[in-house]
Amino acid sequence: MSTGRPGVRAGVRDWAIAVCVAATLLVTGLSGQHSATNLDLLGYALLTSGGLALAARRRAPVPVLAVTGLCTVGYQAAGFDVPAVAYLFAVYAAVRAGHRIVTAAASVTLLAALPLAALASGLHDTGEAFARARGALEVAWLIAAGAAGEALRQAERRADEAERTREETARRRADEERLHIARELHDSLTHQISVIKVQAEVAVHVARKRGEQVPEALLAIQEAGREAMRELRATLEALRDDDTTPPHGLDHVPELVERARTSGLDTTLTLEGQRCDVPAAVDRTAYRIVQESLTNVARHAAATTASVRIDYRPDALAIRVDDDGKAAPGTAPMPGIGLLGMHERVTALGGRLRAEPRDEGGFTVQAELPVDRTP
Repeated sequence: MSTGRPGVRAGVRDWAIAVCVAATLLVTGLSGQHSATNLDLLGYALLTSGGLALAARRRAPVPVLAVTGLCTVGYQAAGFDVPAVAYLFAVYAAVRAGHRIVTAAASVTLLAALPLAALASGLHDTGEAFARARGALEVAWLIAAGAAGEALRQAERRADEAERTREETARRRADEERLHIARELHDSLTHQISVIKVQAEVAVHVARKRGEQVPEALLAIQEAGREAMRELRATLEALRDDDTTPPHGLDHVPELVERARTSGLDTTLTLEGQRCDVPAAVDRTAYRIVQESLTNVARHAAATTASVRIDYRPDALAIRVDDDGKAAPGTAPMPGIGLLGMHERVTALGGRLRAEPRDEGGFTVQAELPVDRTP
């Protein structure tokens, strides 16, 4: 509702101006001098129509320019000596919209037609000097109206450029900050995690080579180190992303499923609905939901199977990840960082997220992300 109020106010303003101009023209025609003809009713209609046409000058500046010009010539030919006020407003609107050449051509045509219309009606037969003075005044008013429209058009263009420059500056600063964070993360975390990962792998390798049983804690450290390195690399890639390389999205979900299979989890992927493009934010969020869900299954669920279902609906993208792990019905899930992150991403897009144990056992993550299909 709020987005439509400026347009409504502008429409009310346009109608108010149009009615005022029409009233002014009509009063001038009624009280002013006009030749005695049988076309008075037509003249009054043209005066009113020329003014009211200005209500559409924002939406259709060129047609309004033509209508007001024809009305001006028409009521002059009908014998009404009324200034071309409506046409001046139309010139201003057309030049402001960028139609300078069309406006100039229409104005030259009008200036050529007005003397002929005045002569046909018997107006201004007082001499050539008066006709020249009137023509010069009309040209001056037309130039003034066009100059005012062009000045405002240039001012609006400069304002748009200034806004675009501010946006580009903010975007550049954000890119610089992302790169700074990426460098800090790389310098502070990558080396330490690499050391932990290598030490754990060496310890596992030595234990197995000696025929000793590898402690579960050591295997957990090894797997956590590998997963931490993958997550850190993904985070660094996202921070360094400069929009020249597309981030991970729905096209990369099969890779997640295949990676889960190689880790020993029997994972299936099902696609429903007609595949279509979705907004970039929805694309990235869907990938992260599937990634986080499968990661949680591998880490915490003690599951043997998992299923990923992606449904392309007319107005939404639905994601569902189920597993047959140890989660029992009626138990509340622990609100870990992964679940909180998924909830924040989905909420930011105006979607819904459910993450809870299933009635038949195991855990389910269901997300619905709205998709705007309007062209």
